[in-house]
Amino acid sequence: MTGSTLETGTAPPVPHARDASAGEDAQANWLTPEQQVHWRAYLLGTARLSEALTRQLEADAGLSLSEYEILVRLSEAPERTVRMSELADSLVHSRSRLTHTVSRMEKRGLVRRVSCEVDARGVNCVMTHEGFALLASAAPGHVTAVRANLLDLLTEEQFTVLGEVMAAVVRGPAGGVTTA
Repeated sequence: MTGSTLETGTAPPVPHARDASAGEDAQANWLTPEQQVHWRAYLLGTARLSEALTRQLEADAGLSLSEYEILVRLSEAPERTVRMSELADSLVHSRSRLTHTVSRMEKRGLVRRVSCEVDARGVNCVMTHEGFALLASAAPGHVTAVRANLLDLLTEEQFTVLGEVMAAVVRGPAGGVTTA
């Protein structure tokens, strides 16, 4: 990427950013050139990391990253069972997206859905023995890919800071209010 903004440390000008004269644009708190470089590095880095992890999981286990994460969450839950609504919230997936993903996994025999014993209106997602076996076989390759594509590229201090930064993002703006 010769001459890229990541290489040169400069960001290309944002059209109408600083010279906007009316409306919302004039009120925008635009990123500085240095902030733009870091923001774009974050976007590119997370996209490349996600793509690498997805490619590895699909090649080695026939799983998407979302499917793998569902299996992980179920494996950590008591009796390998989680209410669908709680699973969607913990994964930050819409309920419809989770339903489609779980349907695909159910057809493969990795999970099953059962009525919630406590609340008949609720549905639980339960990991099957086949799902646990696939997770167990996929985990070593996934961990290797996480190390190669993230951990091994950072110092311990950088990784700690990354974890702290992402924890702050998870907490969100003060009062839990997000802006659109």
